[in-house]
Amino acid sequence: MRGRRNVATRRYLVLILIPTALMIGGTAGYYFLDDRYTLFDALYMTVITLTTVGYEEVHPLTPSGRIFTIVLLLFGVLTFLYAVTELVRIVISGEVRELLGRRRMERNLAELKNHMIICGYGRMGRHVCREFSRRGLPFVVIDRRGDLLHDFDLAHGIALEGDATSDAVLRHAGVERARALVTVAASDADNLFITMSARLLNDKLFIVARAEGELTEEKLHRAGASRVVTPYAIGGLKVAMAVLRPTVVDFIELATGSEHLDLQIEETLIQPGSKLAGLTLHASGLRQDLGVIVVAIKKANGQLVANPPHDAVMMPGDTLIALGARQSLDRVEVLARCGT
Repeated sequence: MRGRRNVATRRYLVLILIPTALMIGGTAGYYFLDDRYTLFDALYMTVITLTTVGYEEVHPLTPSGRIFTIVLLLFGVLTFLYAVTELVRIVISGEVRELLGRRRMERNLAELKNHMIICGYGRMGRHVCREFSRRGLPFVVIDRRGDLLHDFDLAHGIALEGDATSDAVLRHAGVERARALVTVAASDADNLFITMSARLLNDKLFIVARAEGELTEEKLHRAGASRVVTPYAIGGLKVAMAVLRPTVVDFIELATGSEHLDLQIEETLIQPGSKLAGLTLHASGLRQDLGVIVVAIKKANGQLVANPPHDAVMMPGDTLIALGARQSLDRVEVLARCGT
């Protein structure tokens, strides 16, 4: 892909340089062949010759001037007209717009940080991209199949054609500055290789990997995946839950769906300096003032405290899993981040 872009760029430069070289060469020829010509006169003669408009000559041509005009006409006019026609065709066909779009994408990629990277734009990758776009999260999606990315138009996202198993492609997507990476490629082998490569490039990256088989799950963890998702296992469990506990499934879908603003479940990290740090749940007023229910606290050491008591103390590094209205959860996020 990069090679095609370089060839196209060189082609555009040649098409621009051809008319420029003809104009400079023609102007210089008329100027030095006849002392009567000023630079502007020589330029005028070159323009009317190359464009074949046939206006009156500034000065009668000398024999040497006529020979030069013949040469300029034979070798220059067709070349000049071809270059101009090709430039017009490129503009009309949208190639310039496409090139400028790629340049803009390159600039956007260079400026991205704390973004998400999705490797694979298949059925699962599309769902992940739509969710990130709906939440306003910046992301880059990588897929080696350019036809899948041709009509990509999701907000906050950048589509990058390439092989995500390549370190160069991952670096191009900004893996060293990224917040998280999701690998949902078509094969377990690709997901395993991508996970290992991404972990070596960024040891702090949060990586979620897809696994088709149960035997691959342990390998992905060892390769550096923070979380491993097995779609068939999750789908089978959800089907069983829909039969055995349909009301519970309805509640979970209500709380986890971004379209339901009246009730959602969210996780919030308590940062150092937060107003919530060091307070008990009761003293924080999360339930009394904001109407938020803290259903669990994941301690900094990884311990998960479900249904924490009212005297449970929140410390920096703890993650609150809270249930409430979207506006209230956003307020909790502000309190946990800056304490205002």
